Amino acid sequence: MAPGVPATSMCRGETWGYFGSRRAYVTFLAGDGDYVKGAVGLAKGLRKVKSMYPLVVAVLPDVPEAHRQLLRDQGCIVREIEPVYPPENQTQFAMAHFVINYSKLRIWNFEEYSKMIYLDADIQVFDNIDHLFDMPDGYFYAVMDCFCEKLWSQSPQYSIGYCQQCPEKVAWPAEMGSPPPLYFNAGMFVFEPNHRTYENLLETLKITPPTPFAEQDFLNMFFEKTYRPIRLVYNLVLAMLWRHPENVELDKVKVVHYCAAGSKPWRYTGKEVNMDREDVKMLVAKWWDIYNDESLDFKAEDMVAEGEAFSMSSSIMAGMPEPTINYIPAPSAAA
Repeated sequence: MAPGVPATSMCRGETWGYFGSRRAYVTFLAGDGDYVKGAVGLAKGLRKVKSMYPLVVAVLPDVPEAHRQLLRDQGCIVREIEPVYPPENQTQFAMAHFVINYSKLRIWNFEEYSKMIYLDADIQVFDNIDHLFDMPDGYFYAVMDCFCEKLWSQSPQYSIGYCQQCPEKVAWPAEMGSPPPLYFNAGMFVFEPNHRTYENLLETLKITPPTPFAEQDFLNMFFEKTYRPIRLVYNLVLAMLWRHPENVELDKVKVVHYCAAGSKPWRYTGKEVNMDREDVKMLVAKWWDIYNDESLDFKAEDMVAEGEAFSMSSSIMAGMPEPTINYIPAPSAAA
């Protein structure tokens, strides 16, 4: 047994993390609210698609023990982290709760893992995405965001009507110079924990004025040179269904991000704007199907024998069909 791991807390994920693969999924949880349901649903979703890797839940000190135990009971590895706050200033965030999301930066210090895939707790995985771990090291992978929502009203992109999801519709004005760099949604990303990167992130934060989208803006600035876009199927933000339906192939989507107002499955009423759409109702129902499926609960027989090794089958990188953006091709399992 691994040093420092009590026998009573050992689960499938902890066995993997200490004795087997050095890859893992990770999510983030703060407070005593209902987001724990999202994390539980995510753990069950990863189990349903037969992921080879554990889910680590980075929790702030204010997450109650009852919620932590619920996560452990679902085979998760619970890691407490300290909050990270930006320097004090008068900047207003697009949403007040964004400020606590700077605490995500702590996951770069999870050096027992060589590569991780971060997923917000309001995300569900509907198809296996383990192949994303096989993408070349040294880059930050994520899905491009959309600038068409009113939350972006203070940005030049929104005022011009320019969106990187459809750059051909409204061109970036030549008099404004080069278009802004590609911008990703930070609800899902592939990264490599590294203590030097972790320290650089925290030091850079001290001298970087906070911006409306908090840690998402910060991560976009920090990883601008190493960011590589991956396809929309790996992080379908629900607003894309009505903002850019031409870019959505719903039957091929692997990861759904329930971040649109009113879309959290565990709070869903269908009364908010766009929430009465049939595609939204279907995706909410799919989330509940997983959450309510008792056969997906973690079981003792799911425990992996100590020392068991895992290996990913070698795969050929598949080309991407999108003509306007040079997406990083995922291994062939993504096709």
